[in-house]
Amino acid sequence: MTIENISTPRQAFVGLQMLFVAFGALVLVPLITGLDPNTALLTAGVGTLLFQVCTRRQVPIFLASSFAFIAPIQYGVQQWGIAATMGGLVFTGFIYFLLATLVRFKGAEILDKLFPPVVVGPVIIIIGLGLAPVAVEMALGKTSNVPYEQALLVSMVTLVTTLIVAVFAKGLMKLVPIMFAIALGYLLSIFLGLVNFQPVLDAAWFSLPNFTTPEFKLEAILYLLPIALAPAVEHVGGIMAISSVTGKNFLQKPGLHRTLLGDGIATSAAAALGGPPNTTYAEVTGAVMLTKNFNPKVMTWAACWAIAISFCGKVGAFLQTIPNVVMGGIMMLVFGSIAAVGMSTLIRAKIDMGEARNLCIVSVVMTFGIGGMLVNVGEFSLKGISLCAIVAILLNLILPKAQEQNEQV
Repeated sequence: MTIENISTPRQAFVGLQMLFVAFGALVLVPLITGLDPNTALLTAGVGTLLFQVCTRRQVPIFLASSFAFIAPIQYGVQQWGIAATMGGLVFTGFIYFLLATLVRFKGAEILDKLFPPVVVGPVIIIIGLGLAPVAVEMALGKTSNVPYEQALLVSMVTLVTTLIVAVFAKGLMKLVPIMFAIALGYLLSIFLGLVNFQPVLDAAWFSLPNFTTPEFKLEAILYLLPIALAPAVEHVGGIMAISSVTGKNFLQKPGLHRTLLGDGIATSAAAALGGPPNTTYAEVTGAVMLTKNFNPKVMTWAACWAIAISFCGKVGAFLQTIPNVVMGGIMMLVFGSIAAVGMSTLIRAKIDMGEARNLCIVSVVMTFGIGGMLVNVGEFSLKGISLCAIVAILLNLILPKAQEQNEQV
């Protein structure tokens, strides 16, 4: 029996299963950045539904919190506050709109020209490595005043659990290592007396998520805009992956321009409500491959479940009782995995680091990113992932390729 033929109640249950697969990563981003997890649930659901409208409900994927924006959100909140950071994130959706327009009129090949692996790879590596100190500080209890010995015990148990589930588990369990790690780390934290349940008891069963009205500051907008380039290009890989899983070419129908547009609208809508930007979730694509549930209606149900749960105040309060040391243990693997994806991007494309052009691009981007390079122009400053992305794109466009150099000689 195919998913198209099964009953509506069963489709709803499968949709809840898909949300369960995405849940751990979905709530991890707001818990790290200090945003409201209930708002993240709401915006994930709303974003997925908006994506389905743009793609005419043809693509079975789920959109939720993007890890690429963790460090920029933290920096933005420190510099300009949550409202201005959300305002800047609203504008990141315009990067998707621009790319969708280019693809619509120039074809998907234009992305390969502007954002080849030698550009995207090192930027993704910097996203992961730039977050490494955050993970270590949280794992050691420096952000929560947890004694070193207890912090190390909880974070390492959490990390080892994540590793074991990710490597040795089978079936759907293999897709939810974060959920298992949070559960075990949370239980250990309760045993050590690190959890305060009072906020859960005080919270209402039904309450509205914490919405944030965006404020628009030019400096915040210019800082956050380039960061969308990496997840936008990763989106292409996500669409190719789900196309391979389902046996349908979603790059052609509904078209990459439509999926990019949907992702961009979902990202802007999420930020407009005070949630983290959205991106397509590889975990859910893995669940689709495993369960053979190819019908996009399942993702509609997953989105509806996310929206419904977001209005339960006790869920958000419970999630916020999870100690930072638990998150620190998980992040050690998650952030390292992001860097590994960047290295894999370079390896799969067989980037020749013996070629001076490639070596220059990767070296400069890595040094700028890891070293914390800062460019100040008046009151405007550019640093971190946004600076790395701009530098990588400019160097790729300016530096001649090996063939061009040979022709000049």
